[in-house]
Amino acid sequence: MTELHDLPAHDLIAAYRQRKLSPVEVTQSVLAHIERWEPHIKATYLLRPEAALAQARASEARWLRGEPKGLLDGVPSTIKENISTEGDPTPLGTAAVELVPAAADAPPAARMREAGAVIVAKTTMPDYGMLSSGLSTFHPLSRNPWDVSKGPGGSSAGGGAAAAAGYGPLHIGTDIGGSLRLPASWCGIFSLKPSLGRIPIDPPYTGRAAGPMTRTVADAALMMQVLSQPDARDSMSLPYQDIAWSQFNKGAERLRGLRIGLLLDAGCGLPVEPEVKAAVERAAQLMEAAGATIVPMAPFMTQAMLDGMDHFWRMRSHIDLQALPAARRDKVLPYIRTWADSAAGMSGTEVFTASHQFHLTRVAAVKACSAFDYVISPVAPNVAFQAELPSPTNDPLRPLEHIGFTVPFNMSEQPAASVNCGYTRAGLPIGLQIAGARFDDLGVLQVAHAFELIREPQRAWPQPPAA
Repeated sequence: MTELHDLPAHDLIAAYRQRKLSPVEVTQSVLAHIERWEPHIKATYLLRPEAALAQARASEARWLRGEPKGLLDGVPSTIKENISTEGDPTPLGTAAVELVPAAADAPPAARMREAGAVIVAKTTMPDYGMLSSGLSTFHPLSRNPWDVSKGPGGSSAGGGAAAAAGYGPLHIGTDIGGSLRLPASWCGIFSLKPSLGRIPIDPPYTGRAAGPMTRTVADAALMMQVLSQPDARDSMSLPYQDIAWSQFNKGAERLRGLRIGLLLDAGCGLPVEPEVKAAVERAAQLMEAAGATIVPMAPFMTQAMLDGMDHFWRMRSHIDLQALPAARRDKVLPYIRTWADSAAGMSGTEVFTASHQFHLTRVAAVKACSAFDYVISPVAPNVAFQAELPSPTNDPLRPLEHIGFTVPFNMSEQPAASVNCGYTRAGLPIGLQIAGARFDDLGVLQVAHAFELIREPQRAWPQPPAA
């Protein structure tokens, strides 16, 4: 029998409507499960059981009156720590930030509340979101439920761990270079980085997107109905479209006739590990058997593109850190300080050349993908690495060698998802990235769901270690 904390959002909503379950008993189950897991994976920030139960009781009363507040009424959810929630401080994962209560909910948090979701907790992130790990000077070290010696990825570290561990069905993260898809890949869950502006966010920034982190495409599609509602605070948001998100399920036949590019070499960064390559090739074979045409792609990224984006972000962070008082700057993770300070001697010409790589990446990605309906690739060249490490290389001068497959789609504004496609011999999950043309977010969900239907059986979700 499926435990209440493991039930998908669609099933919970149906059970509430039929009065077979109450949001209170579901939230109690989720909180009890978090209590068992949290000492081992440290995925949460502002975990407040009484506040969650109060929300659940209000939801229960609405369902009993037959007046649900919205599509997610009573569904346990978490929100990444850098998405502001009214009255709560937003430390951005670092001890260097002053803890000032947020004046208002950021758009994704506002949409979840309006839809009636039960916000169980915020989830952790590394310092300033600048790492693909759960290493933080503010939060305890977050770990991966599949193997607690490994990290969950980042920067949506706690969100990935929470989804895999069963902290309820719905979680929100953010992504500027892979921060949704990387933890999704390494935690064996699903995530969609939508087209830039599809989900309003505040503050907006080039390439920055919020998105769902769930165990299934179905739950992500349900979240998209809520999160994609308009909000004027995002100056980069797209005009609102009434997209039929509920039409995510077109069956495996959705793959028939598609021309899908297979990208196995990012053109930069770390080489793809053999087990990752084999899992993605197997996914391509399954898609081909379902009627898709699979066409090998040449890499379109270059090391100069990746290095340029890295160097520009170093300078941005260097300027930000230099603006802090010395005592606060000293609290930033040393790895990040070393990385940012390495930009101190850059000339204006070097900074401009670095910034230009964002545009070159965008042009190259759109051109390379234009010959295909969708593009599949590894999410990352590697699987989850040691939890204590800030990055796979553990080198602040080579910090982004693992994002060559993910970052181009932030810059090109294309939707890209991570869906589990297998496991290593050691049992660590491997993610398949599915990227579509700009604005084709629903199509990416449909292809990802079609792959869910044809992929090989998934392993049981990890359980908390015995007490």
